[in-house]
Amino acid sequence: MSSDIGFIGLGNMGFPMMRRLVSAGHRVVVFDTRDDVVGDATNLGALAATSVGEVAHRTETVMASLPTPQVSNAVALDVAAGTRVRRFVDLSTIGGEAAQRNHDVLAARGIAALDSPVSGGVRGAEAGTLALMVSGARSEFEFLTDVFGALGNAIFVSEKPGAAQTMKLINNLMAAATLAATAEVVVMGVKAGLDPEVIIDVLNAGSGATHASRDKFPRAVLPRTFDFGFATGLMAKDVRLYLDEAETLSTPIEVAEVVARIWETTQTEAGPASDFTSVVLPMEKAAGVTVGTEKTDCATS
Repeated sequence: MSSDIGFIGLGNMGFPMMRRLVSAGHRVVVFDTRDDVVGDATNLGALAATSVGEVAHRTETVMASLPTPQVSNAVALDVAAGTRVRRFVDLSTIGGEAAQRNHDVLAARGIAALDSPVSGGVRGAEAGTLALMVSGARSEFEFLTDVFGALGNAIFVSEKPGAAQTMKLINNLMAAATLAATAEVVVMGVKAGLDPEVIIDVLNAGSGATHASRDKFPRAVLPRTFDFGFATGLMAKDVRLYLDEAETLSTPIEVAEVVARIWETTQTEAGPASDFTSVVLPMEKAAGVTVGTEKTDCATS
């Protein structure tokens, strides 16, 4: 069943998600602060809006993929002023506190709020294989079954506002920790004279296997492309959000604090716009080694 959907935020994740909704037959009204990506979206069949408010005036379901809690809260305020919108689906990772603020602002206007942060990266967004963690009214979750199905596998977490955000922060802390740990041990192995590809093969055959060793290292670190599709600055932000929530809950944060320091170092040295697989670079620099080899064309003239 097709429907009218508003989509706000056409970044690395938002654009391919929007494209999948258009391809699934939904009428999608889009807004982004960058005119060029809005133009690209309209070339695919989307309809352009000139503001967040216009999107909320033209569609009943408004979805958003945004970079920070502050931007999400600002967008939710504008959505709340819409005359047609009935539900707001936030695909961003913003933490439980910001999600609760969105819920309260929207509820005051009779608009349902669904937290729906996603996991799976740019490739998952392009392929429609994302994991979507959803919290909010179950009736709204069920109403959007077809919409979520165009994006990936939606898992209902709870009716509690912000619960899906907590789940996403847990997921991203695990992803941040395993990528950092994999980078550290591979650098150590290379320093000791081991072949990095052999290290990864052994890890993947044994109990040390993680998503980092199975996918991120072979795809983006060993070939030195550093293009997995998630920014260092966003990962550093997500780890900070985890720390904030864990401190509020008074739960242990010993591991998270170490992981946070690693990502802050990576952000300082590689830059917030760098790919998060760049976490290996400061470790390489400290050890005086290089992991992997840049792939080059072997063709000759």
